[in-house]
Amino acid sequence: MSKLNVGLVQMGCSSDAKENLNKAILGIREAASKGANIVCLQELFTSLYFCDVEDYENFKLAEAIPGATTDELSVVAKETGVVIIASLFEKRAQGLYHNTTAVIDADGTYLGKYRKMHIPDDPAYFEKFYFTPGDLGYKVFETKFAKIGVLICWDQWYPEAARLTSLMGAEILFYPTAIGWATSQDEATNTEQYNAWQTIQRSHAIANGVHVVSVNRVGFEQDGAMKFWGGSFVSNPFGTLLAKGSHEDEEVIVTEIDLDKTDSYRNHWPFLRDRRIDSYGDIVKRFID
Repeated sequence: MSKLNVGLVQMGCSSDAKENLNKAILGIREAASKGANIVCLQELFTSLYFCDVEDYENFKLAEAIPGATTDELSVVAKETGVVIIASLFEKRAQGLYHNTTAVIDADGTYLGKYRKMHIPDDPAYFEKFYFTPGDLGYKVFETKFAKIGVLICWDQWYPEAARLTSLMGAEILFYPTAIGWATSQDEATNTEQYNAWQTIQRSHAIANGVHVVSVNRVGFEQDGAMKFWGGSFVSNPFGTLLAKGSHEDEEVIVTEIDLDKTDSYRNHWPFLRDRRIDSYGDIVKRFID
């Protein structure tokens, strides 16, 4: 289908996994009632963002994928007729964990998962302690409504990830996200950081001629030291914002996108046509000395 509605569930989280899952399901149902065909949840939506500390107890938050949460979401997907994109903490085996997003089709079918490829390690974002880098490669999923690509948070900053997923035929790039401001920062720094985050993702939309959907959490966590900045948004294939969430409020956003825009923009701005793939061999090097 050419035109469809994407839903974004931007929410705050608590330490109660069941409460968070129920809130997310309410958001999915609200998005479906507003006409959403595909609904994306934020990164690690069943918990607080636990990677602010290196704590072995947090491994108990992980679960199998597919498993109990995807089973429950599959029922919701079938009841509402929407595709669900759900970011979860995956326990693959004893001592082996991934930051993973599951995709469930509109009939409740589990289509598969994508494991986060780029893993950060920064103050308050100690993800390398918890997550093994993804080994499934970049992925696209053929859903009822569109062929979609899913990348996760830190993947947002890498044009290579967006390019490869787009070259695999993704019509929309979805980015479940958990990113915020340290409350000790000044407003100018906050603004610069958010603008960079949004700009890099809009640039992926432009460079690849696809819609980009980014869904972030909101609220204060880490004992008030971190304010997750929300600002979830939808960009068209030329970087125009079609919808944007606030920096404070829990919101369910539903907006229409037109997949035919990809053909139009790619014809008028033929970046894929003019790529000099014969000259890019050094891109796989860490640095060109």
